[in-house]
Amino acid sequence: MSTSSTRFADSRRMGMHEPLHQISIWGDTFKGDSNPITGASTMMQMDTRLDSKSESTSHDSLGPSGNGQPEDRISDKIQRRLAQNREAARKSRLRKKAYVQQLETSRLKLAEMEKELERARQQGLYVGGSLDTARVGFSGTMNSGIATFEMEYGHWVEEQHRQNCELRNALQAHVTDIELRILVESSLNHYYDLFRMKADAAKADVFYLMSGMWRTSAERFFLWIGGFRPSELLNVLMPHFEPLTDQQLLDVCNLRQSSQQAEDALSQGMDKLQQTLAQSMVSDSPIAGSSRSQMAEAVDKLDSLESFVNQADHLRQQTLRQMSHILTTRQAARGLLALGEYFHRLRALSSLWAARPREPA
Repeated sequence: MSTSSTRFADSRRMGMHEPLHQISIWGDTFKGDSNPITGASTMMQMDTRLDSKSESTSHDSLGPSGNGQPEDRISDKIQRRLAQNREAARKSRLRKKAYVQQLETSRLKLAEMEKELERARQQGLYVGGSLDTARVGFSGTMNSGIATFEMEYGHWVEEQHRQNCELRNALQAHVTDIELRILVESSLNHYYDLFRMKADAAKADVFYLMSGMWRTSAERFFLWIGGFRPSELLNVLMPHFEPLTDQQLLDVCNLRQSSQQAEDALSQGMDKLQQTLAQSMVSDSPIAGSSRSQMAEAVDKLDSLESFVNQADHLRQQTLRQMSHILTTRQAARGLLALGEYFHRLRALSSLWAARPREPA
């Protein structure tokens, strides 16, 4: 037997490897073969031999003692820790994948919107800052800001339908809470995007936004300051939250009550604005120029309409956020799915109503 074999045999009997000898072997491997593929193969063969020697060393060292319980406990602990690390890495990969997909979807949507806007400009749909009203079915002047909003809202509805399908499939597949939480946050952010879009549209034409012409006829039936009433929506969604704990039930009731109080305050403010505006339009003075000043005052009062819309949307956003905090992840997912299906059915009802058979006049 050679000297190196004798050294390994001695090391095996001692229950350990000789580090300096391993380093010399690796050094000879790199010096002896400059080809990286051959070198890598040689290293893999050497690692295999070392692993087999390690196993024989472990068996030899543990065999005579007859007691492997401490080593078994350490091995079990290491295996559990490795399993936990693998699970954490898997969840991290899922979160990263979902985030990348969301970014890619947003990028594609933005590129598509830019192309559609460019096509609309090239086709001459914008003439003097107004849109061809026959195209959208709205009687009145529509500026470019409203045209952009209608286009964005159309994409928003399509995206909402896609997210509803994802939520439904996830709930049926019983995915983990972490995966479900990603979908819930994505759905909430989608509604927040709508409120941001409405704020921009209110700056362009607040009357158009409050009229609800961007929604279907059945949706307009439930319209309140340009959107849904948060308290009424909680009443619709309550059955989908069950089962609720006593604390959850109390929190949801308190949320509904506070939403109703905020809605009443905004409604009273709107009523007061209507009364003040109507009074300012009545002219009792025959003095020339007083009518112009009254009209200017009325225009100033109408500026507060934008604030009412923004406050109403802020209340809707806060209600959705508080609801997600009160509920568990799966309850919130069921509630958001029910909310999306509720609006989808209202839109379907509008289509059925428009296509109903009518008796000839």
